[in-house]
Amino acid sequence: MMETFPYLLNINEDPQLSAVLKHFIQDGSCDVGQSASNAITLRGLGILDKHATFSNSDGKVTIMPWEKGKVVVNGIPVTVKTKLQHMDRVILGSNSAYLYVGFPAERTNEDMSRYDYDFFQSELAAAEGFSVDKLGVVNKDGKPDPSVLAVFHDYIKLMPLVAEANQMSEELKKELKLELKVKNLALSDSRGYDLQKEVTVKVTNKKTSQVWVWSKAKFINRKFLMEELYQNFLDGADVNVDQDSDPFWDPVEVIHLGSAHIWLQSLAYCMKLEEQTEVLNSEGMEEAILLINIVPCSSDGRAFGEDDIVIDPLELLGRRIDFQIHILQCLGIKWLREVTERGIQIGYSMYDLPHSLHTKPIWKNMNAKIEETVHFSALNTSHEFLNYLQKNALIVDLWGLQEGCAELDYSLHDMVTSEGTIIVDHPKTVIAKGIGLGTANQIAELYPKLLKLEEETELLRDINRALREENVFLKDKLKKWETGRHESKKLKSPNKRAVKVTKQPVSSKEAGQMCNHRMSYNAEFAKAVKVFYQNMNIVRQQFLKLKHNKPPEEDNPQMLRLFTERQSHMLKDFGEQLESSISRLKNDVALIVKKKRESIA
Repeated sequence: MMETFPYLLNINEDPQLSAVLKHFIQDGSCDVGQSASNAITLRGLGILDKHATFSNSDGKVTIMPWEKGKVVVNGIPVTVKTKLQHMDRVILGSNSAYLYVGFPAERTNEDMSRYDYDFFQSELAAAEGFSVDKLGVVNKDGKPDPSVLAVFHDYIKLMPLVAEANQMSEELKKELKLELKVKNLALSDSRGYDLQKEVTVKVTNKKTSQVWVWSKAKFINRKFLMEELYQNFLDGADVNVDQDSDPFWDPVEVIHLGSAHIWLQSLAYCMKLEEQTEVLNSEGMEEAILLINIVPCSSDGRAFGEDDIVIDPLELLGRRIDFQIHILQCLGIKWLREVTERGIQIGYSMYDLPHSLHTKPIWKNMNAKIEETVHFSALNTSHEFLNYLQKNALIVDLWGLQEGCAELDYSLHDMVTSEGTIIVDHPKTVIAKGIGLGTANQIAELYPKLLKLEEETELLRDINRALREENVFLKDKLKKWETGRHESKKLKSPNKRAVKVTKQPVSSKEAGQMCNHRMSYNAEFAKAVKVFYQNMNIVRQQFLKLKHNKPPEEDNPQMLRLFTERQSHMLKDFGEQLESSISRLKNDVALIVKKKRESIA
C-alpha cells in the first residue's frame, strides 16, 4: 500500500512514538473523525465525530474540513477544500499532527526526520507572528542570545498545552480562553536594560471578561489538574466541583497592564520635567498615555524657576533637595476601552523607599483624571542619589482593577513627615540598620536553601536514572511477550481433537483479559514516568535559573531588595513544582498498584 497510495504519518512529541502510524488515503473520498464509521478513525482532543474528508482522485489529494472541524495545513488554519502537496504538515483538532506523504511519483530522498514535533509548533508560532527574530536581543556575533532561544523553546513547548487547555475548557463549558504572552522584564528595570524575557499565560473569562496572568509553572500545574477533571468528564463522572478544587478557577486579582520610564536626569539639574509618555505593555504595545510632572521645589512646595537651574549636579552634593511628583491624568486606557466597568491604579517606587506608592483607585473612566502630588525630600544629598538621578528612570506602573479584586494599598505607610514630605536618600547607617540589613539577612538565608536544593536535585537525577532503566526493562518485557504470543499462535495445532486435555484450560477470552490488564498497567506506568520526566525537566530549568541568578555586585539596597523578592518568587515556584511532581508520581504509582492488586484478587 505504501508503494500505491499517499498516506498520513503521525508526528508525536515523543520521537519514539513518531512515524509509527500510517493512515492510507485510498481512491475516492474517506472521512476522518472519532466515529467508527469513518474510513480513518482518530482519537484526540478537538477531534469531532465527522471532522474532515480526504479525497483522492486524478492524482490529487484534497482535504475539506467539516463544520467546526479544526484543520491546520502548514501552520495556516483552513476552512475550504485544500489541495495537499507532498510533505505538507497537517494538524487535526487541538494537536493531532501528521505529515502528508504524497504519491510514490512525488516522493524524493528528502530527510523526513526534520519534520519533528518542534517543527510543527515553530511553524504554528511563525504563522501567529512569533519567531526568534521578533524577540530581538542578539550577541556580538549576531546570533540570538541563549536566553532568547530558551524563551522561544518555552513558547513552542507550551503552545500545544495551551491549545489542549482551551479545548478542555470549551468541552467542559468553562468559558476560559488561554493565550501565551512573552513578558519583557526590561519594563521593571530603572536603567532600561533589556533583561531576560519570560513566557506567561493570559487567561480570560469570555463571559465575565475577568483576566488572570499565570506563570509558566502555575499553568503546567493547572494543566495536569485540568486533565484529571477532563478524564472524569470522559468517564461520565460528575465534574461539578467547588471553586477551590476547580483548576479553571482563580480569585480575581489586580493585573499589571504596563509601565512607563520617566528619566530623572533633569531633576539632577533642578529642571522641571513635564512628560506625556506612552505606557507600554509587555509586548511593547501602547496601553495608555500618562501625563506626569516632576518639579524641583523649595521645602514649602514653591516650584523652582530658571534661576534655580544648576550647571553641574555636584553642586547639589550634601545639600537638601525637594521635588514633587505630580500625576495628572491617564488617557485612552485600553483596559477600560475593552470593559468600561474596570478601574486602574498607578504605582511607582522612589530610590530607597521600602514600599511602592499608589494612587487612589479610579473606576469606569477611560481618561482617568488623577491629580495626585507627592512631595519628596533628600535632606543631605549623597553621591549615590545624584548618580541615581542621572542614570535611572522612575518606573511608573499601570495596574488594572476588575470587579471583585482587592485594591492596592494607597496609604503612605506613615512615611510622611510633619512637614508633609517623604524622606528619600537615607543615610547609609540608617539603611544598614533597616532595609539593607534585612535584605542581607534574606540573601544569607537563601543560599543554604539553594545548596539543599542542589543536593535534592542530585537525588532526583538518581531516581530519574533508575526510572529510565525500569522503563527500558518494561518495554523489553512487553516486546518479548508480544513476540512469544505471535509464535505461540503459529505453533498452535490445527487438529484440536488429537490433544488430550488433562485439566481445565484458561479460555482465550480470559487470557486476553489478563494480557490486556498487564499491558494496561505497563502503559499506565510508562505514562506516569513520562509525565514525571517532563515535570523534572521544568524543575531542572527552574533550578538552573536559581543557580545562575546572582545578586547585584553594586551596593544598592533597592537592587538587593528587588533581587531578594525575585529570588523568593522563583524559590516558591520551584518548591511548588517539585512537590507537585513528586506527589503526582506517588499518586499515579499508588493507583496502578491498587488496580493491579484488585485485578489479582
